[in-house]
Amino acid sequence: MDKYKAVCFDLDGTVYRGKEVIPEAAELISTLRKMGTVPYYVTNNSSMTTGQLKAKLSSFGIQAEEDHIMTSAIAAAAYCKEHFDGASVMMIGEEGLRAALLEQGFTLTDRNPDIVVMGIDREANYAKLAEACLAIRAGAAFIATNGDKAFPTERGLVPGNGSFVKLMEFATDVVPVIVGKPEPHMLHFIQKAGGFKKDEMVMIGDNYETDIEAGLRFGIDTIHVEGGVTSREIVLKAAKQPTYLFSKLTDWNK
Repeated sequence: MDKYKAVCFDLDGTVYRGKEVIPEAAELISTLRKMGTVPYYVTNNSSMTTGQLKAKLSSFGIQAEEDHIMTSAIAAAAYCKEHFDGASVMMIGEEGLRAALLEQGFTLTDRNPDIVVMGIDREANYAKLAEACLAIRAGAAFIATNGDKAFPTERGLVPGNGSFVKLMEFATDVVPVIVGKPEPHMLHFIQKAGGFKKDEMVMIGDNYETDIEAGLRFGIDTIHVEGGVTSREIVLKAAKQPTYLFSKLTDWNK
């Protein structure tokens, strides 16, 4: 455990499910902090700001630093800054994405944008999706925070941003650039900010298609934990295996 300087946790399904903490994850995070390792949190959830996520983790008794929280909204805004600086943005999303785009200096509009950026939006309606569709068909670039088909809550799996992205892709015949996991952008930003070597990093998650694939694509160690999106049986059938498979995260101490 002590070989890693950047232990990167997925949140939804790994640290908590909706409003319920996963006790083994909280215990492991506490153990790491006592060892002097401050965990990172890498989430495809674009709806919340780093401040809101810090508060949510605190409500579970988990201490987190805002600069150690990397969301797909932050990554998407950084990607747009790098490739479309000065562009106008039509946003489908919630406060986390709005804050990230404004922090990067983008102007938000609901008509004739240069870019459409799509994150989870639990108040999305037909009119909003139709305007985004028309903008993309008129030539706006199409960026998605993530392609998660579903995400875990305390009640079970519910539609994720990827389900809505597929709807837009079907309606526009345009495949978006996806910035979140399994793309390795967020892990790259963490490595760059912390000056880590890749063999000093590990990605922990419950979803093979996002968390584990992101780590594999970036070339770092990975830990799959059961109980979330991807079962152990499905993981064992994958062509590329995670470095470790645990039934619960406290198994790492054994």
